[in-house]
Amino acid sequence: MADYSNRLIGEHESIRNLQGLMDRVAKSPARTVLIYGETGTGKGLVARIVHAKSSRANKEFVDINCAAIPANLMESELFGHEKGAFTGAVERKIGLVEAANHGSIFLDEIRELELTLQAKLLSLLDTYQFRRVGAVRMTPVDVRFIAATNKVLLSEVKAGNFREDLYYRLQVVALNIPPLRERGEDVLVLSRHFIDRFNRQYDRNISGLSPEVREIFLKYPWPGNVRELENLLERIFILEDDDEVLPRHMPDRILRTVRAGRDTVPSVEETIAGSAYPHGFHEATADFQRELIAHALSATGHNMQEAAAMLKISRHALRHQMIKLEMRGA
Repeated sequence: MADYSNRLIGEHESIRNLQGLMDRVAKSPARTVLIYGETGTGKGLVARIVHAKSSRANKEFVDINCAAIPANLMESELFGHEKGAFTGAVERKIGLVEAANHGSIFLDEIRELELTLQAKLLSLLDTYQFRRVGAVRMTPVDVRFIAATNKVLLSEVKAGNFREDLYYRLQVVALNIPPLRERGEDVLVLSRHFIDRFNRQYDRNISGLSPEVREIFLKYPWPGNVRELENLLERIFILEDDDEVLPRHMPDRILRTVRAGRDTVPSVEETIAGSAYPHGFHEATADFQRELIAHALSATGHNMQEAAAMLKISRHALRHQMIKLEMRGA
C-alpha cells in the first residue's frame, strides 16, 4: 500500500482516534504492539508509522510475513545460525531479529507461526535474548516487536493454534484498524488521494468520481478494504481513457453487490439468476467459484497468500482450485 507520509488518510472519528493512539504508542517505551485489521486495511502501514514516529525511527524496520517463509526456514531466518549448524550452513548468518537491533521488527500474520517458534518468540520477549541456531551463547537484542493479524487471536488460542501466554504478552498494547465499510465517507477521501497520486504517476488528468460512482462507492462494502479501492482505481487509470471514473468502469461483482443491497459478494442464486447453464449444477458451481477467487485476488492485488486468507483456505488449496478451474495465474 502507498506511503502516506507517516499519516493515515481519512476523516472518520475512528481514524482520528487511531492516529492519536498510534502517536502515543510510538512515543512510549512499549516494546510489543499488536495490530488487528482485516486484509487490506493497512496493517503494514500502521506498523511503519509507529516505527517512523518513535525514537527508533533512524534504525532498521524489518518486515517479516510469517505466512510467506516456510516453517522449516523460519527459525534460521529469525535468529540466524552459526557456521556448520546444519547442512548448507557454510558461514555464520545474522538473523532478522539481530538485524533489527535498536529498531523495530514487524511480524505480519503472527498467527501463522508454528507453536514451537511461538515458544521461542515468547522466550525472546521475556528476556530480549536469543540463541542463533547452532550457537552456545545467548545474544542480547533491543527491538520493538510489532505483530499483526487479520484474525481474532483469542479465538486462535481457544482453538489451540496460538499460545495463550504469547497472546497476553503481545496484547499489552493493541491497535484496531477499522474496515473501510465502517468509515463512512472516508472511501471518497481515499479515492481523491489515490486519484491525485495516479494522475501524477500516469501523467493523467482524471477529475474524480462521477456522482453515480460516488454513490456506488458509498454503498459497496469493500471486503478487500483500502487495498481493493487502490487496486480498482489504478486498474481504471491503466485501462480506461475517460476524464472521470464512471459506472461502466466498475467490475460486475461490485455493481451486482450494490444492486442487491448486500454487505457481501452475491450469493449463488444471485450469481446464476437468469443465466443458462447447459451442464447444470457443476457449471454453475465452477463459475461461482471462479467469481469468488477472482474477487479475492482483485481485492488483494493478486497476493495469493492474502487471497487465500480472505477465502479462509490455504494457499496450496487456492492454487489447486485455480488449476482445477483453469484460471490464469495458478
